[in-house]
Amino acid sequence: MEHAPRVMIVEDDERLALLTRDYLVANGLDVSIISNGNEAIRRISSEQPDLVVLDLMLPGADGITVCREVRKTFRNPILMLTARTDEMDQVLGLEMGADDYVPKPVKPRLLLARIRALLRRVEGEMEATPQRLEFGPLVIDNGAREVLLEGESVEMTSAEYDLLWLLSSNAGRVLSRELIFEKLRGIQYDGQDRSIDVRISRIRPKIGDDPDNPKRIKTVRSKGYLFVSDLSSS
Repeated sequence: MEHAPRVMIVEDDERLALLTRDYLVANGLDVSIISNGNEAIRRISSEQPDLVVLDLMLPGADGITVCREVRKTFRNPILMLTARTDEMDQVLGLEMGADDYVPKPVKPRLLLARIRALLRRVEGEMEATPQRLEFGPLVIDNGAREVLLEGESVEMTSAEYDLLWLLSSNAGRVLSRELIFEKLRGIQYDGQDRSIDVRISRIRPKIGDDPDNPKRIKTVRSKGYLFVSDLSSS
């Protein structure tokens, strides 16, 4: 990105929002603040920031509703702020299209690191050379960051796309959750985070895989996930 990455903070705690903005601006980001969920839906869709930091508890539409609504037109990363112990909020946020989450109270350095990791993901730094993978009716174009099934474009969040690309570019190899976490999030797997499993469950039906009896993305018990390149031999 030639311009400073545009980050939109959706947070109704004015003091926290201002402190976070000042820290991010000091570290090279262009930051705006919104305090209302309904306004956030309008402005995220119209302004298309490079990344959104989204709190769950908001006046107007809550964070889950905001995430669900903007995902109709917004494909850039959404980083959700969640209660530290509320796993259901984390899972629901991921199911609605959030790319990552950070527990509150927010540690500015951790938040900045997660933001930078998500922005690098969008810029394609994980895979420097654009590639196009074809698996029968399924086409994954890493140059365009696009997925086609039977010639029709498949809507995916950036996190879903990155996970699919990682699995498909390693077709025939079982990838552990530990490896997936390290590659996609830059952190070690804690043995409890379910975000990868949630994304797999969302990806499968989008690429024509049967969620109840998956053939394309298989779960290998105690080992991880396997992307099958040739369904006729599976």
